[in-house]
Amino acid sequence: MGQVDLIIVPSCIVGLIAAFCQFLIIKKISLTPNGQDLSKPLTGEETPEKLVPEIYKKIMDGAVQFLKVEYAICTGFCLIFSLVIYFLVSWGTHSPLQGKLTAGAFLTGAFTSMLCGYLGMMIATFSNARTTLACAHKGYTEGFNVAFRGGSVMGYALCSLGVFVLWALLSFYRKVYPEAADWEILFDCAAGYGLGGSTVAMFGRVGGGIYTKAADVGADLVGKVVAGLDEDDPNNPATIADNVGDNVGDIAGMGADLFGSFAESTCAALVIAAAAVEGSDNTLSQAGWDAMLFPVAISAAGIVICILCGFVATNVRPVKVEEDIEWVLKVQMVLTAIIMLPVIYLLAVHLLPEEFRLEGVRLTETGAQAKIHGSPFKAFICATMGCVGGLIIGLVTEYFTSHSYIPTRELAAACKFGTAVNIIQGLALGYKSCIIPVFVLSSGIFVSFQLCDLYGIALAALGMLATLSCGLTIDGFGPISDNAGGIAEMALFNPEVRRRTDALDAAGNTTAAIGKGFAIGSAALVSLALYGAFVIRLRVKTGVNILEPVTFAFLIIGCMVPYWFAALTMKSVGQAAGEMVAEVKRQFSVKDSKGKTLLEGSTELKPDSKTCIQISTEASLREMVAPACLVILSPLLAGTFFGVQAVFGLLTGSLGSSVQLAISMSNSGGAWDNCKKYIKNGFSDDIELRYTKNPKTPEEIAAAPKAKEAHDAAVQGDTVGDPFKDTSGPALNIVMKLQAIVSLVFAAYFASINNGHGLLNC
Repeated sequence: MGQVDLIIVPSCIVGLIAAFCQFLIIKKISLTPNGQDLSKPLTGEETPEKLVPEIYKKIMDGAVQFLKVEYAICTGFCLIFSLVIYFLVSWGTHSPLQGKLTAGAFLTGAFTSMLCGYLGMMIATFSNARTTLACAHKGYTEGFNVAFRGGSVMGYALCSLGVFVLWALLSFYRKVYPEAADWEILFDCAAGYGLGGSTVAMFGRVGGGIYTKAADVGADLVGKVVAGLDEDDPNNPATIADNVGDNVGDIAGMGADLFGSFAESTCAALVIAAAAVEGSDNTLSQAGWDAMLFPVAISAAGIVICILCGFVATNVRPVKVEEDIEWVLKVQMVLTAIIMLPVIYLLAVHLLPEEFRLEGVRLTETGAQAKIHGSPFKAFICATMGCVGGLIIGLVTEYFTSHSYIPTRELAAACKFGTAVNIIQGLALGYKSCIIPVFVLSSGIFVSFQLCDLYGIALAALGMLATLSCGLTIDGFGPISDNAGGIAEMALFNPEVRRRTDALDAAGNTTAAIGKGFAIGSAALVSLALYGAFVIRLRVKTGVNILEPVTFAFLIIGCMVPYWFAALTMKSVGQAAGEMVAEVKRQFSVKDSKGKTLLEGSTELKPDSKTCIQISTEASLREMVAPACLVILSPLLAGTFFGVQAVFGLLTGSLGSSVQLAISMSNSGGAWDNCKKYIKNGFSDDIELRYTKNPKTPEEIAAAPKAKEAHDAAVQGDTVGDPFKDTSGPALNIVMKLQAIVSLVFAAYFASINNGHGLLNC
């Protein structure tokens, strides 16, 4: 083993051990008091603690059922698409071996992504009920720790598996191409790993997003607005489907998304680093395997840093009161980023040569290709720009979406004037929230490109993803807490337990928004890095001229693709939610033998959650195909018929458009969600913004009508925002990444058609 292997492999092993240890700690909380048999139906006279296991089992069964069907579809698609990859890559490179290795890497990435998504979903559902019980019996400290540990199991395991499988794949391919002169081919083949991860992420994000929001919107519209029920009321048939959706969408979908970002950014950095530089032997390939795998080492070291920082949240400075929750999570973000910086510097100094040449696309004033010289310090600065930039984007996202700050409180005040004003203000908030993140991304891109050209941008993406374990931990914390609150409501725990879980959930909503901002920022850098690798792979020496007619035409088309994609996913949520609303209304209208309905306290009728789960499952699996095909086929068709210049335009337009749309949609949705919680939980000093279902004091009784109007407006705004923040917005990350990685993998195929001019010879 080389020096870099001794960094990567032990780090991954430590990550897996840490994940298993955290799992064992969570497992100590038993769900079955007094040996309760989960196979026996409940009699309706049990304590809340005895109701928890049955609710937990329904959520677990629904999530497993959905993922089995979804992954069966993904497996079939990936097997067919791997044959397409094999034939087209073999034809473009005139090498069946390259076709086989690329297709093999694609399947490896796809199945690793499925495994990571499944493990993340299982640990999230395993933790949610235990978080409820911890909040009920031990308060904020233990409740927070269980949810945080559940997220950390996903974060540590996913990152460790992703890094280790990629290292094993590269080590195997190195046996096929042992000579440094052939490593350019090796890493071109390995790019299939990123394509596999991103393909599964597309299905996971879109399918899971449609599932969760169909159930959530349906449950909110009929349960809260029409019937006046509390969130997750046990009489609402759609609540189980809603809680299932949190796991398959926010956990499995997000896990696959960020796994794809890691895989693609690493592959982009490796392809660029391995590119041969004319007239120079001082390249990273010549420096050896340790220098080439520097990007993988960053990700591996990040796992250990995040594990160490995790102890601060659970042991050193644990949560003691409600106000500590957001602070502890924020400390995790800042601390991991700060400690990661000197680690990246040490890795750069030990693994990279003092100076190296890079293939780039920058031109001199005379139009000649510029000579790009890299160094360990330059590489460190590039990664730092990404790491610090990701932190800034996360904090800005928190500012715009947390009810602790002015923007969301202003949004809550707008609810006093009705739903329309709330929605107008929420859209404006989302658009405004784009400003600082875009400047941060632009600054990082400029500095990184100036220092190390396209390799610098790839390192910036990896720097942003260096603390991925922490990002996934915090992101997983939100859905686990949300499920815990739902279980507390359905099991009829006292209101104080629900208040505790709501406090965790409110912080979780903010951290989920931070996670989405982090994912969008990293996706933008990853997409640009992949775009650069695509340009270098085609040996384009003169840069990309967007004023070429075909390039500019497809730039406009590329700007449109994210809107087309968002339209498909939003419409799918609307249609599926309509089906859910009709089913819930039907169940509410059924009368028993005594003429009573569910809402009138019937003891004979029980909510039929299975039908609601089936509606969400069928709708999501049916509707996820068209958006996925749009993203995967658009660069393939553009390159096949119109050539590489068309693909350049498509990628440029799609990247620029997706970033703005994704940030605005995610932050609008996150702000609407926390605006609702701000009013519902009575955090405001304005009594007209403190909703109380059963007002008692004279002041509460006097303000109750206006408070209810504000609450209803907030609920409707949140309902509009649900597909914004959990379906279309986050899935746009994958639009820009997947189009770019598809282009990179099929670069040789595009170049082989009329010398890159396509079948129409444009």
